Amino acid sequence: MNKKTRKEIRKAVIPAAGLGTRFLPVTKSMPKEMLPIIDKPVIHYVVEEAINAGIEDIIIITGRGKRAIEDYFDAAPELEMQLKKQNKTDALKNIREIADLSSIHYIRQKEPNGLGDAILKAEKHIGNEPFAVLLGDDIIANNDSCMSQLISQYSQLKSSIIAVEQVPPEKISSYGIVKGTRIGPDLLKVQDIIEKPRPDQAPSDLGAVGRYVFVPEIFDYLKATPPGSGDEIQLTDAICRLLKNHPVYAYQFKGKRYDTGDKLGYIEAIIDYALEDPELRQKVIKFLEKCR
Repeated sequence: MNKKTRKEIRKAVIPAAGLGTRFLPVTKSMPKEMLPIIDKPVIHYVVEEAINAGIEDIIIITGRGKRAIEDYFDAAPELEMQLKKQNKTDALKNIREIADLSSIHYIRQKEPNGLGDAILKAEKHIGNEPFAVLLGDDIIANNDSCMSQLISQYSQLKSSIIAVEQVPPEKISSYGIVKGTRIGPDLLKVQDIIEKPRPDQAPSDLGAVGRYVFVPEIFDYLKATPPGSGDEIQLTDAICRLLKNHPVYAYQFKGKRYDTGDKLGYIEAIIDYALEDPELRQKVIKFLEKCR
């Protein structure tokens, strides 16, 4: 029974409490979400995607050693004063725009108990509303953002939606893999989702990536989900419980995804974004030609 009112998507949760072990030692003192793509950190792109999709209220789930994220989106009066004195108007404008991006709130996950636990921390702030989830180390590039696409689907389906993409066989064991019935060119009704299966046991090659829209009932199932893989509260396990009583859909989004929590994905993002920069493009092309 749907005990909660379905509304439009106004709020988003960005889990950013992970330890970033794949990027040690730099992440010992620097959040992986703050790794720069040229001159903007990864999480800046994620926040922009949420805002451009119409999100008005953003909750970032942080952890120990993540204070740099809060500082980045905060005002910087001393820096602004110095830039103003130096007449660096463009830099000053950019700095002020960051602080004015959106209404951003922070909740700390005191222990790294998994993605499901991180999302559960936002329950009181979300209330009885559907909401978006954007992982803090995934950049998805497209003029019509991945989150905008999911919200558009939600407006029609009024049900939870998972962004999925085809993953190569060698990477299937790194994803939650969806089993579903196709009901449209890019849309499936989910029957099951299996966390990190072996390739020969996977029900498909469609892996869940870092974008979701959830009905608020997901919180009930997160609270009822025992620790799973890694002795953590797994979001995938809660989704499996949710879809027994509520429809869940999977949407093959349009766009290019960069897993910046992976070293190769991070390098690809830097190169592609550099090639999109008019000031850097030709210099980068010349450098890459030399590397052949």
